[in-house]
Amino acid sequence: MASLHEYFLKDGSNYLRTNQEWTLRLVDGTPLTPNVTATLCIDFESNAKFIWFYVPEIAGVDCAEMLLLNQIDVILDWPRTTVGVSGGFEGDQTHGTETVFTGRITFYSERSVREDWKQQMIIEAQRHGHHLKFRSTHYMETRNRLEKPLAFISHDSRDKEPIAGPLAIQLQKFMCPVWYDDFSLKIGDSLRDSIETGLKECPKCILILTPNFLNNQGWTKREYDSIFTRELVEKQKVILPVWHNVTRDDVYKYSMILADRVAAPWSLGVEEVARRLLRSLNA
Repeated sequence: MASLHEYFLKDGSNYLRTNQEWTLRLVDGTPLTPNVTATLCIDFESNAKFIWFYVPEIAGVDCAEMLLLNQIDVILDWPRTTVGVSGGFEGDQTHGTETVFTGRITFYSERSVREDWKQQMIIEAQRHGHHLKFRSTHYMETRNRLEKPLAFISHDSRDKEPIAGPLAIQLQKFMCPVWYDDFSLKIGDSLRDSIETGLKECPKCILILTPNFLNNQGWTKREYDSIFTRELVEKQKVILPVWHNVTRDDVYKYSMILADRVAAPWSLGVEEVARRLLRSLNA
């Protein structure tokens, strides 16, 4: 099952996103945890920008969403004060400061906003030309009934930023839901239970085979053993390999079975690798 945080991340994968982690504080300055994520999304194709918030369950505050509405102007000013971004080709570029705010503000809230507070916020926002959307665990559960991850992404943690993350995002852009730890896990989840569930429920498993993966005798080795056992029990091929900086001999030493599987070489680029994986997933 996908988490609300996963939907917060992947719903905006087609846009340029600028994120900041914010710590809310009580009147006396006491910090509240965990942090809220404030995001400015910019769509250069439509010359538009809008705002999203991910609001975890925070003890000590009744409605963090009300506090966040006071920060809209600060966020809209990020293209000038925080990060100067442009889109388009040379000579035909649009700067982030030139994009138009649509007035759309979306809250992804782990704790549902009380209905009376929600209506109060909507009325106040309309006075400023803003349009609020509230997405909570009900939104997550509804989507989970309609969407099932097509693949589990198994990778070494050292390959997360250069390979696993970009691949997960690219597959989401191709409308292919995947189980990826940064998307699918939230604070407090049982790591072992969540991963085992993902390994069992996803039709396929994408193995990102790198020197890091092949030399890791810990978590990734256990994941591979679980996936291989599933292939034996179900009598079907589950593994979709991606190779990066490894040879057939390297893979053979790790697993003779893996060395015989057709793999997608990472040298093709993330978009082409994602396309090839998608063809296999939809076959």
